[in-house]
Amino acid sequence: MGALTVDPVPGPGQDWDDLVRIWEETDAPEGCKVEIIEEIVTVSPPPSKDHNTTAELLQRRLYTVVPEDWGIYQTLGLSLPGRGGIYIPDLVVMDRALLVGPGHTVPAADARLVVEITSRANANHDRVSKVNGYAKAGVELFLLLDPWHSGRPTATLYGEPEGGTYRVLETVEYGRELTLPEPFGLVLDTGVFPVS
Repeated sequence: MGALTVDPVPGPGQDWDDLVRIWEETDAPEGCKVEIIEEIVTVSPPPSKDHNTTAELLQRRLYTVVPEDWGIYQTLGLSLPGRGGIYIPDLVVMDRALLVGPGHTVPAADARLVVEITSRANANHDRVSKVNGYAKAGVELFLLLDPWHSGRPTATLYGEPEGGTYRVLETVEYGRELTLPEPFGLVLDTGVFPVS
């Protein structure tokens, strides 16, 4: 099952609040991820076991270096109204105090690190739309784990967003080490991540 578009989608002249309302009211099967990507509400199936294992292994490593007042979240909605999006990354690291209050989303710019793990069905969203969206939102660091990259699984770390564009800080094939800079200061062995 691939990602599906959910109707109705606001047309020209409809505003961000209408799009968010449709997102909030979308009744997707349990475990599915509902996102807005470039003003289109999408529903993706639950991630695979390998996908979940990768997220868990990375989250375990991140907990060894993040400050006590930061959290690591797996289903947190990041709002990108300027890009017509609400993304649900595989992992988000941010100051826990920024999650106080009502609502389902936080501004994407509040994230210290966002991680997306590609799935076969939605890899292009992660590789193109989300890279551009996170850069334009000013997310400090974006780690793209791509086990589906042309038969050569890769990990790419993006950072230093400027003018809506990221700089590629490092790209490695799975099996090699990738370093998350301060405030993380973490060397990741990508060889532990499963490849489907």
